[in-house]
Amino acid sequence: MDKIAIVAQLVVALSVLYVWVFRFDNIIKEFKQYGLSDLVRNMVGASKISLSALLIAGVFYPGLVLFSSLGMAFFMFCAQLAHVKVKNPLTKYIPSLVFLILSLFIAAVNWGLL
Repeated sequence: MDKIAIVAQLVVALSVLYVWVFRFDNIIKEFKQYGLSDLVRNMVGASKISLSALLIAGVFYPGLVLFSSLGMAFFMFCAQLAHVKVKNPLTKYIPSLVFLILSLFIAAVNWGLL
């Protein structure tokens, strides 16, 4: 189970990094749609990039994984709420829902629940 959790860590971390670095123009549009300020967007982005780095570092330092996976799960849950707020179509919910589930799975494995 630990190897699957490590793969999940890397999938979540690298996907979030990809979106926030290479698809930032899409992030700008989404945060405007949600009615959130540039400051909030930048703080969320810095936090998600930091948590992604911690998830990657957690492959070598497992003590970092529980905090970073729960932090990422929090942001993905907030993303779900933002999609509900603006009544996005179901397809918009899927990426953050998948990453929410993966983040909770990672936390559960590292907490010894699975």
